[in-house]
Amino acid sequence: MATIRWGMIGCGEVADTKSGPALYRAADSALAAVADRNPSRAESFARRHDVGRWHDDADAVIGAKDIDAVYVATRTDSHCDYVLRCAAAGKAVLVEKPMAMTYAECLRMRDACGAAGVPLWVAFYRRALPRFVKLRELVQGGAIGAVRMAMCRHFHAIPAAEERAGPFWGWRLDPKRSGGGIFFEAVGHTLDVLDYVLGPIESARAYADNQAGAYPAEDVVTVAWRFASGAYGSGAWCFATDVDDESNEVVGAAGRIRWSTFPPLAKPAGRPPEPIRVLRAGTVLELPIADPPYVHQPLVQTIVDEMNGRGRCPSTAESAMRTMQLIEDCLAEFNGRRQR
Repeated sequence: MATIRWGMIGCGEVADTKSGPALYRAADSALAAVADRNPSRAESFARRHDVGRWHDDADAVIGAKDIDAVYVATRTDSHCDYVLRCAAAGKAVLVEKPMAMTYAECLRMRDACGAAGVPLWVAFYRRALPRFVKLRELVQGGAIGAVRMAMCRHFHAIPAAEERAGPFWGWRLDPKRSGGGIFFEAVGHTLDVLDYVLGPIESARAYADNQAGAYPAEDVVTVAWRFASGAYGSGAWCFATDVDDESNEVVGAAGRIRWSTFPPLAKPAGRPPEPIRVLRAGTVLELPIADPPYVHQPLVQTIVDEMNGRGRCPSTAESAMRTMQLIEDCLAEFNGRRQR
């Protein structure tokens, strides 16, 4: 099989600890070059990860003849521009989530890649993680019978003031750079898992607001939805509470399955994810499934395999666009008020 040669744009924390190593650890995959607008950060990443060359200009990666695919690991407000430039250069693209700032940008990205005849994938990497593959197998295999409902809840304390001004939260809580707040930036993972496991959500009714005033983006969202399958569900997210707590439940005619999208935030760091719990007839079956060291690696492997004619990546532009449309619908009224 051919070795897929990657170029990466953006050398921040996520690329450093989660996704970058996946590009050279996956089978038949190599990371040939990286770029970052901060040249010292690009050089540091290249030296620490033994990457052949580094640049401070993204076009040096996009236009390189020895690059087969480009991973865009930059801030959300730059995704559309970089994907359009990759499409114009005829390069396959993996772009970070959220896919873009708006659904309209997603359409431009999809259409540009389609017109150029290059694939576009989105880094909703949970679609390839073993624990979510197992969750899908359980639900779709009838472990709890016909699905009736899916319920989600996620509470999070307000980051401290110094954290809100820091490199991690600073841009993520600024709608002008991230597109929204924690719901926009992080909850998309949960909504995408629901799409992967239960199929598309065809309609939703939502309320969103900013209750605490610590930052301009949404900090509370409640949603009721209906899946195309006929199942129903609800979600409640509040990021201005006194606790960090997150859980999800799929309710079927013959049982329930509980699971968490995110690893526990509590110390010690690196704790494994909560087990999948299958509740049937008064019994609880726990399925502890650990994540791999580099959580993007299973998804990257599906992309490399697809490029080599072996299977398909489960996280496509189309699936990511459904999640973006849902997020945009949930925040439409709030964003309309905020922008007036």
